[in-house]
Amino acid sequence: MSDEKIIDFSDRKPSDEWKQYSKLGIVIVILIGLVVFTINNLFIVQQGEYKVVRQFGEVVRVIDEPGLNYKIPFIQSVTSLTKKQMILDVDPTEINTRDKKRILVDNYAVWKIDSPQQMISNAQTIDRAEAIMMNFIYSVIRAELGQLDYDEIINDEKSSRGSFNDRVLNRVNELLARDNYGISVTDVRMKRTDLPEENEQAVYRRMISERNSIAADYLSQGDAEANRIRANTDREFQEIVARANADANEIIGEGEAGAAQLYNESFGKDVEFYNLYRTLQSYEKTIDDQTVIVLPADAPYARILMGYTE
Repeated sequence: MSDEKIIDFSDRKPSDEWKQYSKLGIVIVILIGLVVFTINNLFIVQQGEYKVVRQFGEVVRVIDEPGLNYKIPFIQSVTSLTKKQMILDVDPTEINTRDKKRILVDNYAVWKIDSPQQMISNAQTIDRAEAIMMNFIYSVIRAELGQLDYDEIINDEKSSRGSFNDRVLNRVNELLARDNYGISVTDVRMKRTDLPEENEQAVYRRMISERNSIAADYLSQGDAEANRIRANTDREFQEIVARANADANEIIGEGEAGAAQLYNESFGKDVEFYNLYRTLQSYEKTIDDQTVIVLPADAPYARILMGYTE
């Protein structure tokens, strides 16, 4: 007999329990796949945005309410668009004014999407929508500023622009609505106006000359007003001094008259005292430390100086 062995593989067959586990694992994998597949086709609409659902390139649904939504797998795709206002910085453009002056105008616009379906159907993308707006804004601003002279645009004192921004805004929105782009502009503003480089120096010199002329007018008016005020002040001063001098002379006269009357009344009561007083007053005017007086012995001065009173 040979040494060959006969192996029985019947003992190595999977058990029924293992088969059950295998089937359960397959079911779990399938369920997980379904869940992942389902989740991948769910989408959330956030506050302040549109969700645009497309099917074979066509817009079939626009969702603007926040919440959870579902799209058909493989067939539909979802695009997000904002509800918020956006800023478009318009490229600086060169414009000719009515008086044939060239200026560079720099603007910006604030805009929003009103109808996502129309915007996608006619403008297709945000970039193309902004390009369309930029062309409309440039065209309208060129037409509006072309009706104004250069000085009316840059000089606030001479400006006749009035509701320039409102006119541009309304006209641009009319053009956008006419072509059903589903967007609108809420504000258009001119940030700055510059001159082409070759014209800047000449215009600056002219502006400086105008400002110097205005300053000279102000100075002349100021000097004239200052002279008028000084003349009025001098006249009022002379009138006040004259009135004061007249009042002072009148008061002095009244005082001197009152004093004379008082002296007369007083001296009339004692004639000898009056004579003595007048004599002493004469001494004050005639005698000083250099005076030499030669008097007769019986002269009134000598008698008083020697102590004789009779």
